[in-house]
Amino acid sequence: MSGKYYPLTCKQVKIILNNLGFEPRKQNSTSHEQWIKKTEKSFHKVTVDCPKQPFSQDLISSMARQAGVSKKDFYAALDI
Repeated sequence: MSGKYYPLTCKQVKIILNNLGFEPRKQNSTSHEQWIKKTEKSFHKVTVDCPKQPFSQDLISSMARQAGVSKKDFYAALDI
């Protein structure tokens, strides 16, 4: 495990997504939450599966890609 990139909890990921301008989509009967961000030029949807927390580096990388940011920027958004 890298000291630079530590596992994230669901609460931390939600803070990151909120800080990046995402909003939660109305949740149906599933454990997967979807967070969306619409702009004039793009649409991003991030899927968060809270029962899988703390999230592995692979899942964090996937969520960062879905959000359209680098992993470094994804972690940086936690401190905004």
